Amino acid sequence: MTTRLARSAGLIGIATIASRILGLVRDRVLAHFFGAGDAMDAYNVAARIPNLVRDLFAEGAMSAAFVPTFTRELTARGKEHAFRLGSQTLNALLIVTGIIVVLGIVFAWPLSTFYAGSFEEVPGKLALTASLTRIMFPFLTLVAVAVAMMGMLNALGRFFLPALSPAMFNVAIIFSALVISPLAARFGIPPIYGVAIGMLLGGVGQIALQWPVLRAEGFRHRWRLDLRDPALREVLVLMGPGTIGIAATQINLLVNTMLATGQGTGAVSWLNYAFRLMYLPIGLFGVSIATAALPDMSRHAATKSVDDFRQTISFGLRMMLMLNVPACVGLIVLATPIVGLILESGAFTQTDTIATAGALVYYAPGLLGYSAVKIATPAFYALRDARTPVLVSVLAIVSNLVLNVSLVQMLGYLGLALGTALAALVNAGVLLALLSRRLGGLDERRLATAFAKITLASTVMGLAAWGVEYALWTIVPGTRWVPRGIRVVSAIVMAIVVLAGAARILRIYEFEEAFRRGLQRLTRPRAATGRTA
Repeated sequence: MTTRLARSAGLIGIATIASRILGLVRDRVLAHFFGAGDAMDAYNVAARIPNLVRDLFAEGAMSAAFVPTFTRELTARGKEHAFRLGSQTLNALLIVTGIIVVLGIVFAWPLSTFYAGSFEEVPGKLALTASLTRIMFPFLTLVAVAVAMMGMLNALGRFFLPALSPAMFNVAIIFSALVISPLAARFGIPPIYGVAIGMLLGGVGQIALQWPVLRAEGFRHRWRLDLRDPALREVLVLMGPGTIGIAATQINLLVNTMLATGQGTGAVSWLNYAFRLMYLPIGLFGVSIATAALPDMSRHAATKSVDDFRQTISFGLRMMLMLNVPACVGLIVLATPIVGLILESGAFTQTDTIATAGALVYYAPGLLGYSAVKIATPAFYALRDARTPVLVSVLAIVSNLVLNVSLVQMLGYLGLALGTALAALVNAGVLLALLSRRLGGLDERRLATAFAKITLASTVMGLAAWGVEYALWTIVPGTRWVPRGIRVVSAIVMAIVVLAGAARILRIYEFEEAFRRGLQRLTRPRAATGRTA
């Protein structure tokens, strides 16, 4: 079981790495052309509105409510019944998100005013935000369909291509910034509109990439919606509280953005760039592990195999710690060099680099909280418990609001990053404590031992990375891309070597397992992965 989970997580990780690398390219392109100015602030706020609804309703609740139910139908009744549920869920999504999109377009101005009223202080900034919101709101429907397709493919054991589909979004944004935005400027249209159009193209691309594979599995969409179907009703019933249960992260980001709009030009963009860099390890490791674990958890819940369920979660958490604790330390130690290397170019200045790096340092501890929530929350829904994540999510939202309102007074926009990280840790801690009580333990002693060892190894790794980057300043100084790249890459290579050595000395099993799976995939990809679509 743990071998299959590690293998699936590795497969998802490979696809996600490609997508995240393209994500870094996307961010660099956007930073180069738009920096952290008024247009970028407006785009980030406008994108957050449909993304908030998407993350609450489509990605979060869909994954938590739909995948376990679809998996049970597939396991108990076969593909025909599972695909019938898939078709009906898609139809329900099209209707509900279609209504939300229309309302979002009609009320784009009051939404933008509520969300970023401080933008009125800059002529044209609020109007630009509202216009961009109208353009991008249909992305909600596109991504809802893409996420439902991803859930079906994951339940069928197809992990690689669904994990790769977000890369289409990044490709579309890059293409739009390089091609559509310059064309828009020629006709007197604000170039940022081209990026907004790219967001819609990215949603279409995610669907187009997955559709042929789903059809090859035998799926045929049917335009029917039977609200009396028990499986569909279960999905819809779970999605209501599921939306609230997954809400903490996204509502916290909403609060952050609203507070950041009052911190002056650039604050929204600095926080947004920093959050995406912090979220990179989550996308690579946390989401990969959680996505691979969810079908297993659903199967174990369906067969009432409590021991296997517990082992799946425990192993997933230990793998998450092994990957994200070093990532957290690395982001803190190398924040400024990393931001400078990836983003500083064109309109993105050294001042923006320093400001974004500061936010990244404060965001970094939230890595562990976000990743743990990715594993813990779906576990409750696999157990058909929607109430607990809802209550914990409300607690996390309240704690984030209190922390952010307090910390922004002391630290400015940096306090928003720190408050978000602390709220994520609170959310994860409470969820795991309640899940442990529900399952009669999560192998806490082994988790604590692994955490202590991984933290020690990561601390040594961080010191080595900092030392190398600092020492190389005297050998290859400068802020151009090449010397920066040499320093950052050298520091990361040294960090990996030191981490591997420390893990071996401390006998960290999770590192050995992750390394073995990665090596096996490089040397015997087909044998290790089975189907790769």
